[in-house]
Amino acid sequence: MRLAILFPGQGSQSVGMLSGFAGNAAVSAVMEQASDALGEDLSKLAEQGPAEQLNLTVNTQPVLLAASFAFYRAFCEAGGPAPVMMAGHSLGEYSALTAAGSLSLDAAVPLVRFRARAMQEAVPVGEGGMAAILGLTDEQVAQACAEARSAGAVEPVNYNCPGQVVIAGLKPAVEKACEICRGMGAKRAVLLAVSAPFHSSLLAAARDRLAGELARVEVRPSGVPVYANVDAQPHGDPQDIRRRLAEQACSPVLWSKIMSAMQDSGVTHFVECGPGRVLAGLARRCTPSIPCYSVNSAASLDAALEALSAAA
Repeated sequence: MRLAILFPGQGSQSVGMLSGFAGNAAVSAVMEQASDALGEDLSKLAEQGPAEQLNLTVNTQPVLLAASFAFYRAFCEAGGPAPVMMAGHSLGEYSALTAAGSLSLDAAVPLVRFRARAMQEAVPVGEGGMAAILGLTDEQVAQACAEARSAGAVEPVNYNCPGQVVIAGLKPAVEKACEICRGMGAKRAVLLAVSAPFHSSLLAAARDRLAGELARVEVRPSGVPVYANVDAQPHGDPQDIRRRLAEQACSPVLWSKIMSAMQDSGVTHFVECGPGRVLAGLARRCTPSIPCYSVNSAASLDAALEALSAAA
């Protein structure tokens, strides 16, 4: 068996997302440590909300990282097999690097809050937008964005799976690109409820701020290869990790390429550790021959361990 662990990005959070692991010592310990690192009760926010507070980018990112890492620790403590590689979607790359030992939890939690602020402040609220395009090829979406640039900056920023690409840029340009995509036959072209054009070139200022902050954070060689969003390649060297994390703020998330690269490297099973099941859904589209199990509760953990044991 060659197991890869996946960690979700922003959007997988929900009020009550820790309830499936109520009473789990590993989850409680991680959430307590993360809360101490930030000086806030992240468990309370995750469990009680309110949703408006949880969904603020500056809160979502540290809470989601802590919860995802906590679920991974529960997987390990329960006897889950050791992974041979990891990856995380956008914010999830930080969760993966924490799980791989490159970042300490104490450093990672305030780091992703800094990241959230830097990304949010790079473009004034209300000026940027994002949209999900379903049913077109990557090339068609890129063409639509090129045609829409007369209205401003817009570009593909998340290549999630075949037929699902997210675009971002200035709001008028995003809206124009959606119109063009619909004209090309897109099944859906839906504006997303986000506060910034994440991963677009408009966030170059966030990249620069992150690079400065990452230079001050201890980054260790990763114990397990972690695939970077920006180039779909594994990196273990601390300087490489810092550089790719900074670039990630204003570069597309190459998720479908990451999944293909992992498949090519011989991965036989995926486990998604974190709230929700977004990455398991994408895995069915990207790598349909490889099973992906979501670990987001005690019951799903037991089911994953049983399936992995049977396959071993």
